[in-house]
Amino acid sequence: MQTGPLKLRAQLLCGDEIAMGPGKADLLDAIARTGSISAAGRDLGMSYRRSWMLVDAMNRCFAQPLVQTMIGGGKNRGARLTTAGEQALAAYRALEASIADAAASDLGGLAGMLRPAPLPAASDPEKGGSG
Repeated sequence: MQTGPLKLRAQLLCGDEIAMGPGKADLLDAIARTGSISAAGRDLGMSYRRSWMLVDAMNRCFAQPLVQTMIGGGKNRGARLTTAGEQALAAYRALEASIADAAASDLGGLAGMLRPAPLPAASDPEKGGSG
């Protein structure tokens, strides 16, 4: 999430594994929208394998699976968020909003000290540049 010049990333950890972060939340949103792990991955520019690995990590980290897959033909195939998945996604998005609100209120003075863009890099004096 970006708040003006500040970029924040909320990550929930389960041991050494990232249980939820911005990319996984976006994947859950896309699965809810498309009803498919592969279609969700395509929408986000990632491979099916990468999408599946992220879903697997979330399902292993949370007490209840966040995504349920349905195999077979017809309209019942694909993937959907479980109730736990919907709750986890909503809670994560609320956390992101809370962090952004808190950061925005504390950012004012610091943001005012920033240039709109960085100056060109200084020459390295060890390589014969001036400075």
